[in-house]
Amino acid sequence: MHIVVCVKMVPDTTQVSIDPVTNTLVREGVPFITNPFDTNAVEEAIRFKDRYGAYVTAVSMGPPAAESVLRKAISIGADEGILLSDRAFGGADTLATSTVLGLAIKRIAEKRPVDIILCGKQTIDGDTAQVGPGIARRMDIPQLTLVDEVLSVNQDQKTIKVRRKLEGYHEIVESQMPCMITVEREINTPRYPTVPGRLDADDIDIQVWSNNVLKLDPNSIGLLGSPTQVRRIFAPEREKGEIMMGEGDQKDNAVEAIFNKLIEKDIVAVK
Repeated sequence: MHIVVCVKMVPDTTQVSIDPVTNTLVREGVPFITNPFDTNAVEEAIRFKDRYGAYVTAVSMGPPAAESVLRKAISIGADEGILLSDRAFGGADTLATSTVLGLAIKRIAEKRPVDIILCGKQTIDGDTAQVGPGIARRMDIPQLTLVDEVLSVNQDQKTIKVRRKLEGYHEIVESQMPCMITVEREINTPRYPTVPGRLDADDIDIQVWSNNVLKLDPNSIGLLGSPTQVRRIFAPEREKGEIMMGEGDQKDNAVEAIFNKLIEKDIVAVK
């Protein structure tokens, strides 16, 4: 069994601010991390390795610095890392990104057939949840999104059964492999790398594939291949709320005033 897991380097959104003049993200001095949803995808890939002896390939598209997220994946058990890095890939939207990733995975499959592609549900810098399904569409394979549990795998029949987390209920789905799976955070708890794992990851050569390797039409990738572009980024304005207090500094009066206001707005009901 061969698992390909896609990981992305993203800015730590807890430390990102927006320039009020240009309405763009201020990236200077902001640390970059592995997309949190992707850490669960990596963990699930390693669990396939633990249970079924799967070979795990981690793939990332980004600048040279994105090599760090691949080494992190290797440090907890991935077997190899491939970085897709080229200025021609820069400025890509989800369509252009999934085009590059889809072709790269096809090339990976030429050497070792791929059974499952794992992706995080979404990224914290884009929140579109479109790249995983886009990869599946370009590879013409089934897509299983919003998965919060892998129920069973039949390697002989090449099938997998998963549970999908939908609004208000769960759905059990069985699919043929190869397939693409996007995972929810609830699917697992990512493990921490061991010291030997970190040392081994530092010694592994990360393959870097530019567009000289993939040979994609420049008009189909990067900014040129992106039909959508971010024109402006801004923080939504928050309405100023009321501050309600009771008479004086009496806490009981304050609680009663807030409670009465909630009843008035029909937020809570008293039987």
